[in-house]
Amino acid sequence: MPFLGILEDNKLPHVPGTVILEEAAAHSGEITGGLKHGTGRNANVVLIPQPSDDPNDPLNWPQWKKLMVLSVTLSGSVLYAAVCSAMLNPAFFQISVELNTTIAALISATGYQTLVVGVTGPIFSALGRKYGKRPIFLWASLVCLVGNIVGSAQYSYNGILISRILQGFAIAPYESLIFALISDLFFVHERGIYTAVINFVLAGISNLTGVVSGPIATNLGWQWIYHLCVILGALQTIAQYFFAPETSYVRDRRYEIDERINDDLEGLAELEHKREINATHQEETGEKAVSASTTENRLAATTSTTPPPPKKTFRQELAIFNGTFSRENLFQLFIAPFAVVTNLAVSWVVLVPSMFVTLYVVIAFVMAQVFAPPPYLLSPTAIGLLSLVVLPQEQRRLRARIPAFASWLGLVAGAGLLGWGTMVADGISPVACAAVHGITLFGIIGICIATNAYIIDAYRAMTAEVFIANMAVKNLMIYGFSYFVNDWTAKVGVKHAFHVWGGVALAITATTPVLYFWGKRYRSFWARKNLLAKMGIVTHEE
Repeated sequence: MPFLGILEDNKLPHVPGTVILEEAAAHSGEITGGLKHGTGRNANVVLIPQPSDDPNDPLNWPQWKKLMVLSVTLSGSVLYAAVCSAMLNPAFFQISVELNTTIAALISATGYQTLVVGVTGPIFSALGRKYGKRPIFLWASLVCLVGNIVGSAQYSYNGILISRILQGFAIAPYESLIFALISDLFFVHERGIYTAVINFVLAGISNLTGVVSGPIATNLGWQWIYHLCVILGALQTIAQYFFAPETSYVRDRRYEIDERINDDLEGLAELEHKREINATHQEETGEKAVSASTTENRLAATTSTTPPPPKKTFRQELAIFNGTFSRENLFQLFIAPFAVVTNLAVSWVVLVPSMFVTLYVVIAFVMAQVFAPPPYLLSPTAIGLLSLVVLPQEQRRLRARIPAFASWLGLVAGAGLLGWGTMVADGISPVACAAVHGITLFGIIGICIATNAYIIDAYRAMTAEVFIANMAVKNLMIYGFSYFVNDWTAKVGVKHAFHVWGGVALAITATTPVLYFWGKRYRSFWARKNLLAKMGIVTHEE
């Protein structure tokens, strides 16, 4: 029966993206009783996807190891995707004076950074799908470390420009692949909280970067921002090498019961029963497992009755390259992020948060332009402190398979943009402007959490490609806005400009009910008429 107005589908036995999690509530014990379940308070939760018997399957790693890998990689996302993008914003006016350049030129350098992010995203997606995420993350850390060294050593506009471009090469992997990492490590019932935390941390840190970088620029000089990034980047690179092994894994498709049209739970339960019998037999006979290193061997290890490969040692996990994880050629993998937007739900998820984040970045672009001259006359420290806003902790509770959350949060964000422009134009207290700034960020973080969680749950098979497409579109939007937003705001006035942006935000919000009510039916349609399959494009799903 329909749930809260969501329209049901009657064309498929199982709509991909719809799963039984709580078997007691769904009265599905007879169907799912033979499958693997959680432990403790999650004993009634069916594990989706089902983990294999391989101890090297990231789904089988102990929780402390999963959290260690996520924490180390998230520290890279914070340092590169959040801090590097926003670290110079409060000091734009000061830097423009010292280097005899303009704020528009400095923002243009940031625009080139976002251009690099948008252009290289699909390349990193293809390489990550083919060779795993570990070498991509390590390469990104090293490149950004070099970029920060250049920025700290070159006291010129060209030095800043080169450093921003090099930083762009590191932002792309850490901004998008971090969400694909969640799908590698965690089950469906666990992903919501981690998606919310990552979105909250990235947006919050990006917003709070100015609180730290502003005083540094005022008291020590803006180059010290780069010096600190060099130190932190070196530590993060070391941690990424030693404590973040490869998480990509080739798993038997039968275990991916949330992605299949026919989940065949009974057959999977029977397979699990046979494996339990086989495992008992192996223990009794003392037979040893045979290692599997290639993709074909890994598939054979998970689909046959042979014992799983032995657990890798710490030294083996330090390997940067761990073989290939896809049989497709790099060109097919490269165009996959472009092809996934033929799915209308994916297009919506790509465009909506990208536009909202871009509109929020617009505030960062004009803050120094608005608050440094009269009537405010704020220093870089004071401009940075305007970002010291309190973000409600309820954000972490948004578990949005249902994109209805995005509707009211979009209204909050749109109203915040309207209010901020009006208050700044009228010379209202900077503290009050900062409060409205925070309200806007609250709405935008919520939209990102809702849409990201929806994709991870409903279209997990295309998660990596979708987040790469999202990152590319968002950064290309920001790059485009960097060319005109400051001059246009100065021409028409901050009130008029942000009334336009607020109106755009509210118009986008009006599209959310479509995905809410018809989302399940569209997933069924896509499963039956998959345009990617017709074009010969392969995602993780295949």
